[in-house]
Amino acid sequence: LDALQLGSPLKTLVCCRCGPSRVMFRRAGYPPKAHALRIAVRCFAAEKYQLAVIGGGPAGYVAAIKASQLGLKTVCIEKRGALGGTCLNVGCIPSKALLNATHKYHELKNGHMAKLGINADNVTIDLPKMMKAKDKAVVGLTKGIEGLLKKNKVAYVKGRGEFVTATTLTATDDQGNVTEIEAEHSLICTGSEASTLPASMGLPVDEKIVVTSTGALSLSEVPKKMVVIGGGVIGMELGSVWGALGAEVTVVEFMDRICPGLDSEVGNAFHKVMQKQGLSILTSTKVTKGEVHGSGATVHIESLKDGSTQALECDVVLMCVGRRPFTDGLGLEKLGIPINKFGQIEVDSHNGFRTSQHPNIMAVGDVIPGPMLAHKAEEEAIMAVELLAKAPRPDHMNYDAIPGVVYTHPEVAQVGKTEDELKAAGAKYKKGVFPFMANSRARANDDADGLVKVLVDENDKILGAHIMGPSAGDLIQSFVMGMEYGACSEDIARTCHAHPTHSEASKEAWDVRGVF
Repeated sequence: LDALQLGSPLKTLVCCRCGPSRVMFRRAGYPPKAHALRIAVRCFAAEKYQLAVIGGGPAGYVAAIKASQLGLKTVCIEKRGALGGTCLNVGCIPSKALLNATHKYHELKNGHMAKLGINADNVTIDLPKMMKAKDKAVVGLTKGIEGLLKKNKVAYVKGRGEFVTATTLTATDDQGNVTEIEAEHSLICTGSEASTLPASMGLPVDEKIVVTSTGALSLSEVPKKMVVIGGGVIGMELGSVWGALGAEVTVVEFMDRICPGLDSEVGNAFHKVMQKQGLSILTSTKVTKGEVHGSGATVHIESLKDGSTQALECDVVLMCVGRRPFTDGLGLEKLGIPINKFGQIEVDSHNGFRTSQHPNIMAVGDVIPGPMLAHKAEEEAIMAVELLAKAPRPDHMNYDAIPGVVYTHPEVAQVGKTEDELKAAGAKYKKGVFPFMANSRARANDDADGLVKVLVDENDKILGAHIMGPSAGDLIQSFVMGMEYGACSEDIARTCHAHPTHSEASKEAWDVRGVF
């Protein structure tokens, strides 16, 4: 095209000779007829693949790599321009980088390190440098994934994927250029996006004053006051980040406790620790309206207990009211694939996550029912691809053995049933609890907040496990492994654990009968 010296920006045009199965590019303002005569040779047929993966996040890139390894010609379509999805770019990874950095700062600033004989005067933060370190980690990982796709011979197309038919897709990039793709099978891995309050409530998201988790990861300065709407996992993690840096953080939660999905015993302990760290937490409280003014905002709240009202002034409002599946622009309506009332695609999880309308189209991760967790999405993606490639494996997932983690300090992790759920179901169970205050490693590290809690049935089968404490997200894996392979508490309690380690707290908690 450069040789033609057409001189204007590129635009896309379906070739008048070849029809919609071929696409060519032209320069704006050039006579179409002459253009067609001169560069018809530049048209190309749609690439054909055995599997098209829409979305390059944790589910998408994992699925694409696994499919190629199993011999399927695969293409991965990603609209962001960088692989890794929300998790790597504006979610799990950058938030953990900031949680780690701010915890170190907090330990120095609040005198914890001084108790250990490590003195530092005039401790300050360089926020731009902290953000640069976070971004460096993100870029390094995204480039690494791109390298893995290349190494595993996965075609990578940048653009927004959309179905034309059940076996034909287009990918349109930010410049409007279109790539057409033919695929025998497609796997939808488009993830989710942050939910917001209705516009009528007066708090429109601008990612400066009213921010979602995306904006909260890139603030240019530490706000003096921050109101976090929603005391779930994301709200508590990011509230913890800015609280550690000196912001006065108020968490407003509609339910009667933060992180309502946690076991209540562990959740109550978590609530106390977060308050001890300086977060103000208002549960059973709803936001009635808000106003953005100048360089800040006002959030009006009402107690669900006594009806009292209050106006909270702040510099930043962090909106953490959940996430919704991202299916916009996929063209599902053209294929007759419905979306349920929660915005999810219904699939058969016992049949390779296929849609009933088009069995060659599958979906996994945040766009289907179930917890919105990156590791859950990855496992679903691998299962879908392995079943598609007819690789030997079980045709179902054990959703009871999927862990969840809150990456504050201390961390909170759980798997399986909570004690609240067992009580509500009228189930018979036993529980074992062991505090980190009695764990030698935690005491030696002067980091002993928390506990390990185990729930088993009458036959000693593991029903659930819950941890609040140092490295809880890592410690939970022994519990997950036990549940996945049908272990009982005795199996774990009789296993040798290294001393002194945090894992000994797990061993002690497993001994629910006190006989090992």
